Amino acid sequence: MKKFLLAAASLVLGTASVQAADLAAHYTKAPAIAPVYNWTGFYVGGNVGGQWGSADLTTSTVYSPVGYFAASSVPAVNAVGVQGANSSSVTGGLTAGYNWQINRAVLGLEGDINYFGFKGSASGSALYPCCAPTGFTVNSSVSADWLATIRGRIGFLAAPTWLLYATGGAAIAEVKGNFNFTDTFAAATESAAIRDTRVGWTAGVGTEYAFGGGWSLKAEYLYVDLGRASVTSTNLAAFVPATGFPTNVFTHSVDLKSNIVRVGVNYKFGGPVIARY
Repeated sequence: MKKFLLAAASLVLGTASVQAADLAAHYTKAPAIAPVYNWTGFYVGGNVGGQWGSADLTTSTVYSPVGYFAASSVPAVNAVGVQGANSSSVTGGLTAGYNWQINRAVLGLEGDINYFGFKGSASGSALYPCCAPTGFTVNSSVSADWLATIRGRIGFLAAPTWLLYATGGAAIAEVKGNFNFTDTFAAATESAAIRDTRVGWTAGVGTEYAFGGGWSLKAEYLYVDLGRASVTSTNLAAFVPATGFPTNVFTHSVDLKSNIVRVGVNYKFGGPVIARY
């Protein structure tokens, strides 16, 4: 009987040991989840690229019975005064912004200030219909040295570290225009200048890739429209023996638009990742 009980106990203990060993063999620790990049936070950076754009430059006048121009001269002056200037240059500057990540969406507010380098000029001449061979010349120029933008960004994550986004907001620049009218009929001269800090709009798209330590690289396209700035002039200087010193009102305007393509690097403060286990 004792031998029987000992044999039964051994069998039970052996079976339990095998089951425990089998359970131990199948138990594995849950794997750690890889760190996930989080875009939320304040960032600063720099950018460099190029701009190419155009400006519509206009000089026009009006007919007055007591003015300088004959009725047929006004349309001729206005036609020559419709001019355009193209510009292309390197741009670059500083960027700062803040992102909020909500699941796979990223919302942000970004501002930058950049060297713009927009500069162009145009010139045109024609004969007076009434008084050939005398004629006139219209010269125009435009420049904008700097450009600042304040934009919202909305994007989605194609991958945890790869952001695709659209952006849009205000574009601000000091637009300068210079205009000059001269003729050979009575050595007439007229000039005007525009100095206007324009607030226009900008919109574009971009992509940004984050990598270790809070750094990210981006590529971006922006379209900029600074709208139209105008000035009126009454400083025509001319002497006509029959009428003395007649005057005429001139209106000058500049309408500037540009395309910008640039790349940049940003650094985000506050830690690049949230680790989950």
